[in-house]
Amino acid sequence: MNTLITLGIVALVLFLVSRAAGNPLNHDWAFRRRRLLNWLPLGLTYAFLYMGRYNLTESKNALGNLMSNADFGIIFAAGTLTYACSFLINGPLTDRIGGRKAILIGASGAAVMNAVLGVVTYLILTRPALGINLVLTFSIVYALNMYFQSFGAVSIVKVNSNWFHVRERGGFGGIFGVLISLGIYFAFDWSGAVVEAVRVKAPQQLDLFQGLLRKIIVGPDATHDQLWYVFFIPAGILAACAIFEFFVLRDHPSQAGLKDFDTADASSGEENQTFSTVEVLRKILTNKTILTIAAIEFCSGVLRNGIMHWYRIYSKQIGLPKTFLFRQHWGLLLAIAGSCGGIFAGLLSDKVFGSRRGPVAALLYGMMVALTVLMIFVLKLDYVLGVVAVLMSMAVIGVHGMLSGTATMDFGGRKAAGTAVGVIDGFVYLGTGVQSLALGFITSRDWQFWPIFLVPFSILGLVLAFKIWRAFPGPAKKGTGAH
Repeated sequence: MNTLITLGIVALVLFLVSRAAGNPLNHDWAFRRRRLLNWLPLGLTYAFLYMGRYNLTESKNALGNLMSNADFGIIFAAGTLTYACSFLINGPLTDRIGGRKAILIGASGAAVMNAVLGVVTYLILTRPALGINLVLTFSIVYALNMYFQSFGAVSIVKVNSNWFHVRERGGFGGIFGVLISLGIYFAFDWSGAVVEAVRVKAPQQLDLFQGLLRKIIVGPDATHDQLWYVFFIPAGILAACAIFEFFVLRDHPSQAGLKDFDTADASSGEENQTFSTVEVLRKILTNKTILTIAAIEFCSGVLRNGIMHWYRIYSKQIGLPKTFLFRQHWGLLLAIAGSCGGIFAGLLSDKVFGSRRGPVAALLYGMMVALTVLMIFVLKLDYVLGVVAVLMSMAVIGVHGMLSGTATMDFGGRKAAGTAVGVIDGFVYLGTGVQSLALGFITSRDWQFWPIFLVPFSILGLVLAFKIWRAFPGPAKKGTGAH
């Protein structure tokens, strides 16, 4: 029932954000309806990719001593560093093959790799005599999973760069933030619910979803916690998403029987030009604004995952009860916070700052500086720390949705959107890899250094955000874009 309520709230929020964003280009109803059929299933596929990515955190908590903090740090770092480096291949590849093919490859591949992780977990728990090296095996398979995961952000930005004008993209950035947040909810709360449902000694009170799941997959004679389903279930969902997208998703409006239009981004005037991979990379890697955004998003990767994953682990290791609000409903709280951050950032960008993204990033990074410093002093105050962690997540998801989800379309343009988001999201996951390795070892020794590690990255992100305060894609400066 809680799941249905949550999904209902998300649907309402998406509707209200779409209405608040308005229709500045006066698209007719047929276009808007078909665009909705395009971006909503694509966005949900992206959200379920998150479930098949961050379920690793729930498996770590469920496996207990079988996977230490340092082990988790190594495995997660192997995946995130692979994810970051994959963009050098998958960004330009997506610009060549289109976002539709990219998301089909990504969702299908991630489904297969999650199924393999499920098999590995099954063998480790039920066949210990095989002597499987958990860290090595998980690191390899999770890295392969993250390779396919890296198609997700690239494809969603590539497809939507053809369907949204610059003046509409702030609102879409808000929607993107909501979908990221929904993915985080799936990753933590749904995965956590699966873990509880498949234990031999399950809690007495299970919700409707958990009860049905337990009745279907956990037999009365079970002797092991069937934790492998935390990987099998997202594998099945992602496979279903890939099949649905095959029939529904289209790269361009013209492929859906509609008319293509000039989106007034950095590719305006280049519609009939063809660029080689080298030319696209040169275009992106010589753009100072894109490189600055990439550096900001490196800091976002450190901060977002430095809070999102490690708070969950921290709350268990210091012994907070399962009924504690910020532990029991961590995914839901992150979803609410991230949705608020994404909506705030998107609408503020379009309605107040004339579709510039830098001012919003600076405001939210200023908030993160204050919160990371405060976190040092409230580490032992359970509820206060929970509130601080949620507010930090709100700010950093707002920045991430605005820069990775929207600015990449603006400054990369339709021709190079895949490569642009590849470079920028690659830096996000370089930051994620750095924090994973660092915090894996730091928290094994003393949790007090956790917030101290985060402070410099929030300050650096703020300084860099001020550098792009006035940045806007080329066509607008020439009078051909939005004003």
